[in-house]
Amino acid sequence: MVSTRKDIVSELQQKILQWEGYKPSGTGPRSLVGLGPLEEAFPNGVFPVAAVHEVVCSSVEQAAAGGGVVTGILSALLGQDGVCVWIGRAQSLFAPALTVFGVTPHKVIFISLPKDKEALWVMEEALKCSGLTAVVCELQGLDFKQSRRLQLAVEQSRVTGFVLRNAKDKLGSTACAARWRVKPLPSADLNGLPGLGFLRWQVELLKVRNGQPGSWLLEWNEDRFIPVEQLIAVEERQAG
Repeated sequence: MVSTRKDIVSELQQKILQWEGYKPSGTGPRSLVGLGPLEEAFPNGVFPVAAVHEVVCSSVEQAAAGGGVVTGILSALLGQDGVCVWIGRAQSLFAPALTVFGVTPHKVIFISLPKDKEALWVMEEALKCSGLTAVVCELQGLDFKQSRRLQLAVEQSRVTGFVLRNAKDKLGSTACAARWRVKPLPSADLNGLPGLGFLRWQVELLKVRNGQPGSWLLEWNEDRFIPVEQLIAVEERQAG
């Protein structure tokens, strides 16, 4: 009886995870967006699509860093035929810079809206469009009711949503699948060569539904995310 009860609970948990956008373990490739060990923090070790991710930013620098990591994830999600809607606030995004992360600007529909109310409405409507792959929206405020509406939209359309939230105040609860915080780090020295090195970030999962929060150091190198620890280990082997 106990064993049967555990089996039923386990089966229900797996079904709930699938409804929330998580692939069951053992089906298809485990790595979808190439986040390395960070991806292991999600249920079944798979980045959740058909879900809304909240990236909180408390400064201009963090907002830029968060946008960079999200764009790197988009490069994997969009593939060859995917389309994204990016809802910005002050036309601060330099579209050609997306190519650094392998995203060509023609795959992204840019919309500029100065007010959260308008941006939220557009995001919800865009998330309902199954012809899109992802929707990114820059906001200041997001409460549980608003986030729940966004999550309900993606559960039907299977679109992936990202909220870049400029939030300096205390954060309340939301229905988002995960809450991220990204901080910029100094780039690594390119063997003494002048100029900037590869982009690096400290990426934190503050909250993740049914997963394991944590903190990781990542670098964008050769069109993918690479853990900084892995790069350091390679450098030490080469030096030795």
